[in-house]
Amino acid sequence: MRTVRDVHARTVAAPADAVGALLDRLGGDRDPLFPTPVWPAMRFDRPLGVGADGGHGPVRYRVDAYEPGRRIRFAFTGQDGWHEVTVHPLTPAGCRVEHVLRSQLPFARSLLWSLVIRAVHGTVVEELFDNLERAATGRAPAAPARRPARVRLLHRLRWERPRAVDLPAAARLAHRAFPRTDFRDAWQMDLRPGMPREPEAWEGVLRGASFPVVGRAGGEILLGEDARHLDFRASILVADGTVTLGTVVRLHNTAGRLYFALVRHVHPVMARLMLRRVHRRLALAAPSAAEREAARA
Repeated sequence: MRTVRDVHARTVAAPADAVGALLDRLGGDRDPLFPTPVWPAMRFDRPLGVGADGGHGPVRYRVDAYEPGRRIRFAFTGQDGWHEVTVHPLTPAGCRVEHVLRSQLPFARSLLWSLVIRAVHGTVVEELFDNLERAATGRAPAAPARRPARVRLLHRLRWERPRAVDLPAAARLAHRAFPRTDFRDAWQMDLRPGMPREPEAWEGVLRGASFPVVGRAGGEILLGEDARHLDFRASILVADGTVTLGTVVRLHNTAGRLYFALVRHVHPVMARLMLRRVHRRLALAAPSAAEREAARA
């Protein structure tokens, strides 16, 4: 076993009580600190307090110690270790925020930590500190966190993938598009906090396809085109915390059936690729947690 230890600290020009009050909102519905939607949101099975169980993305932990406004320690689930964030008063108008991670890892996992996880972990912590500084002072950090090239690459590779679902009942325009449907499918992704809920923001899923919009209603946009061999509709539905890309097709003749026999093998790959690409692009372009908090104030 190898002991890994990682420390990040930031001096913030704001009273410790104000910074601690922001810290107490970690993992809540209006968390102003955790850097989502760029990273998976921190969530727990109950309000922040000792025993709360959760994590962010694949990283799972529980709250092991909690001093409101001053200190939160999270014990990792399934491994020996913890990480904690602490607020240290310095002056009446300033404090130091520290994040410490300590864990015992077998050799293979410690190697993975050194090569991959440390850089990602450090980026997430520094972006959390950026949000804390902005929310506490009302000013952007003088030197905001930057994502190294390998973090950007890992971020792209590890971005979540669409899942196959039945075409939702809420996609009414798609369901009513044709009296008879010869093919339908749907791919869905969860919306992270801060991602746009307006369907218009998601029209870029089919950017470059040049399909005209043929309908809008109830959080759904329907695009499509009719041809002699087949009619095609693509539905973009934003509802219930998800975005769904659905497809319905009506075939007309033998040419349509032969054409679609080939296309149907390529279509799912392209649909997943387009939805995933736009999902990530909109997450990266979304306002930070601290900017969203300022907009609500």
